[in-house]
Amino acid sequence: MGNNHFSEEVLTQLEKLEKKYDAMGQDLSAYLDGLLHSDYLTYWDYIQIDTLLSLQTPRTSFPDEKIFILYHQITELYFKLILNEQEQLILSEESPNHDTYLKRVKRMNRYFEHLIDSFDVMIDGMDPEQFLNFRMSLLPASGFQSGQFRIIEIGSTDFHLLTSSEARKDLKTDASVEDIYDQLYWKKGATELATGKKTLTLRQFENKYSTKFIHRARQVKETNLRRLYLDHFEGDEEIIEALRDLDYKANVQWPLMHYKSAVRYLQKDPNVIKATGGTNWQKYLPPRRQMITYYPELWSADEIANWGSREKI
Repeated sequence: MGNNHFSEEVLTQLEKLEKKYDAMGQDLSAYLDGLLHSDYLTYWDYIQIDTLLSLQTPRTSFPDEKIFILYHQITELYFKLILNEQEQLILSEESPNHDTYLKRVKRMNRYFEHLIDSFDVMIDGMDPEQFLNFRMSLLPASGFQSGQFRIIEIGSTDFHLLTSSEARKDLKTDASVEDIYDQLYWKKGATELATGKKTLTLRQFENKYSTKFIHRARQVKETNLRRLYLDHFEGDEEIIEALRDLDYKANVQWPLMHYKSAVRYLQKDPNVIKATGGTNWQKYLPPRRQMITYYPELWSADEIANWGSREKI
């Protein structure tokens, strides 16, 4: 492949490419033809800017509805970032080493921290009167219906630890994934206030995601973050600190931010306004109501007893 017009560095790269494509039974020259005729990549095409900025479709004419949409879209993108880190641990065929596990959990914590800090964008960024008007056009949709957040939960701990506090006491040790799924804590937050029946919000959510949730629970039964900790890193102080941080951010600080938002917009004493999905948010959102912790063995009895009752343990 020697050619005086090419530097040694370019020739070396071409030889590596030739070996790569030969190994796959491909013709390097055909790929070079494609490269010759392809356009230069632009930032806006690579990031799909035009598409991204066109994805806000308000249902009303209230300007602040766009803030509501944008913030929730940003939240879902952060959830995707968290899942990108989590899945490289829990779906890997190889057991992670200490540094890899710690690095990815810390990244998840950083994303949660950004989410928690950013919630004021929505809490303080919308006019309450606008919100209380446009929110009724969103029925029965609800932030409760974030499938990505439920997938994050499932990958973070053993499935039975995501059941409601009442169900957890009586849950059989040999309960099936389906039995556990029926008792998950968030289902209690989407029941009709008057009758206790499943809201349309919950029925929609289950119809779309139940199969996926159950599949993921089976898939990571032995490889969720808690299992990986107990099997490979139990007692490791650095990892314990990172997992405690993840637990507290996901199960105390994040729901407390939602609760703060709900109180601001929906708590209009003496009448409390219902959430758009009909969820009983007063009982569902406060962390002390559900007592969900991914890693109960990492907390003292006193810390568990005070779960969610103060800003930082």
